[in-house]
Amino acid sequence: MCRNIRPLSNFEPPATDDEIAAAALQYVRKISGTTRPSKANQEAFDRAVAEVAAVSARLLDSLVTTAPPKDRAVEAAKARQRAAVRYGAAV
Repeated sequence: MCRNIRPLSNFEPPATDDEIAAAALQYVRKISGTTRPSKANQEAFDRAVAEVAAVSARLLDSLVTTAPPKDRAVEAAKARQRAAVRYGAAV
C-alpha cells in the first residue's frame, strides 16, 4: 500500500471528507502510475478519485467495531516513534 494512505477507521473524531478524498487521490495515483494525468486522461482520473472516495466513505460508515476509538494525537506520536526507530532520527 502507498505509504501516504493512512488508516481512517475508528478514529474520534471520524475521518473527514477531505481525508477520505486525499486517500482516494493517493490510491488512484498509485494504481495509475502518475501523479498528474494527461489532458486526455484527466476526466477518467478525476472520476476514479470521486468514485473511490465515495466507496471509501460508505465503507467507513458501515464498519462496526467494539474497540474504543483511537486518538489521532496518540497515533501520530506512535508513528513518529516508529519512524525514529526506523530511520534513526531524534524524536
